[in-house]
Amino acid sequence: MSLSVPRLRIGSTEIIALFDAEGPFFSPRAEAFPGATAAQWAEADRYDPGAVDAEGRWRLRFRAYAIRSERGLTVVDAGIGPADGPARAWAPVPGVLPASLAAAGIDPAEVDTVVLTHLHTDHVGWAVVTEAAVPSGGGTAPDDRRPYFPNAEYLLQQAEFDAVDTLNPQLRETLTDPLAAAGRLRLLDGDTPLRTGRVVATPGHTPGHQSVLVDDGHELALVTGDLLVHALQLLHPRLAYAHETDPETAGHSRERLLGLGAATPLHLATPHLTEPFHRV
Repeated sequence: MSLSVPRLRIGSTEIIALFDAEGPFFSPRAEAFPGATAAQWAEADRYDPGAVDAEGRWRLRFRAYAIRSERGLTVVDAGIGPADGPARAWAPVPGVLPASLAAAGIDPAEVDTVVLTHLHTDHVGWAVVTEAAVPSGGGTAPDDRRPYFPNAEYLLQQAEFDAVDTLNPQLRETLTDPLAAAGRLRLLDGDTPLRTGRVVATPGHTPGHQSVLVDDGHELALVTGDLLVHALQLLHPRLAYAHETDPETAGHSRERLLGLGAATPLHLATPHLTEPFHRV
């Protein structure tokens, strides 16, 4: 499989877009953003025309990102996953993240950190898998489940971990318990430094949503997770999204992080917009 591997350089750090899949959203986009006006839709479609298909459906890209520097290699999110992944009920599984990693020259065993922005199924699909081909070294876990990145520490906000039974109780058995059993789960409390940037708490989409910020002093790059799922939210950060736990808090998180671009050039690395990188 031939896959393009878009890259963005921020100082000495490289951010790599890792394609996993694309397909339509599971409900009409007008239901996802019930407050959007016709003018706002038109504005968003001019900004990101690839997000709407010929039938008027919202079309998503599903991406993870790698952040590589001389200090380490971090992967942010884990896509929709294999055919038996947790997103199989609605997303176009299987994803092709393993092929994208290979195209980027990344061996899963060399990844030292995985940041899970939140516990929606299209962001955790390859985090823990059952295939026999998973590299060894990740420890033991229930039901023969193994971390796909066997030597990585998986980072999740404590608030997100505490909400797993509300968000998706199945993920306790298929994700968080296996990671904990393998000794690979680390729970965070708010903003936290990384080898390749820093985690910033961006709650609202889910209780413990987090993003990753890379700063070289001259430019910034934000790997957004679902802080941004559609161009509407970039153009109108306070616009409510129906699939957010707390739309008011999510809008505040978007405004706060997008506001960083007022003083320093800010690049966005988004999982679902048509193009992987955008400059604010």
